[in-house]
This record gives sequence, C-alpha cells and structure tokens, in this order.
Amino acid sequence: MTVSPHPIGPGAFVAVCGPSGGGKDSLIRGARELSRGASDIVFPRRIVTRMASDAEDHDTASPGAFDEALAGGRFAIWWEAHGLKYALPVSIDSEIAAGRVAVCNVSRGVLAQLRRRYARTVTVLVTAPAEILLARIAGRARATDGDAAMRISRSSSFAGDVAADRVIENTGSIDDGARKLFDLIEAQRVPIRV
Repeated sequence: MTVSPHPIGPGAFVAVCGPSGGGKDSLIRGARELSRGASDIVFPRRIVTRMASDAEDHDTASPGAFDEALAGGRFAIWWEAHGLKYALPVSIDSEIAAGRVAVCNVSRGVLAQLRRRYARTVTVLVTAPAEILLARIAGRARATDGDAAMRISRSSSFAGDVAADRVIENTGSIDDGARKLFDLIEAQRVPIRV
C-alpha cells in the first residue's frame, strides 16, 4: 500500500466501527437508501475472505485472490480480524480526491491509518448494550462469528479504544439510527462552488 505524502482530500472518509452486533451494516444500508441520488456520497464495498451473506454487504475473495490483489496495489487499506482478511478498494482514494464522502464499516485497528491517509476522517462508533449485542450475534447464526460471549467481552473496550467523533447508541429503530448516520454524512459534504 503506497500512501501519499499528503493526506488525500478534499472529500471525507466516514469510518463506521463498533462491536459485533452493534448494527453497523444495517445503519449503513439505511443511510445509503437516504442518500440515494447524491452522487457525492459513496459506499464502497469491502473485500472479505468470507462468503457473502444477508447480514453483511461485501465482495468475496479467496485468500489467494486477496493476497494477489494486495500485492498488486488494489487496496487502499486492509486488515485481519476474526481469522478473516478485509480490505477497501484503492478507488476510494480517487473518490475522496474528487470531493466525495466515502462511508464504510472498518476495524478500529485501521483508524490511525485512515487518519493518516485522508485529510478528513470522521469516526462513528455504533454500539448497544451487551445483552442486545449478544442477541443480535446469536440471531445471525454465522459460524465465522465464533464464540458470541467472547466477542461481547471484547466489545467492552471499544469506547476506550476509539476516539469517536460521534457515538450512535443503536437501541431504537434502524430508521432512527440510519437517520443519525445520514445526518453526520451530510455534514461532511464539500460545498459545490458555483
């Protein structure tokens, strides 16, 4: 991954992070629907070494294809979590350079890299009480989620690990949470000069 000597802008990267079961992907789907027709807001698809599912919107790559794409410089950022590899396409760089707002679910482990790479990175922490997180993880029934209780115990450190610009306590309706996320995205749009 080659990083520009100057952070990329004038657009913004909205980094949505939080514990498993927080509802990040649901809120992103809702915000995407609310922003339909806004050409300056983009929702890049992550590349993950896991089969696609209804619970998570991403492109799938085999471990070999992922490593080949990484070596070929096709990722802006990548990370490993829960035994899987995740990446964001390098096309995000040109979107942000063109003044667009890119919104994506990312690991808290890459927030520092994102802040170095992009001139404006806004971090949104999506969370919920432990009992809600546990119920949501159990409801997904994804084998790759691993031990739900262990994932919940790790979630207790999120607030201390993430210097969030905004926290969304996702305990109400998806529509309410999506509206909160959308309002934050709207605030990042670069005004068009006439």
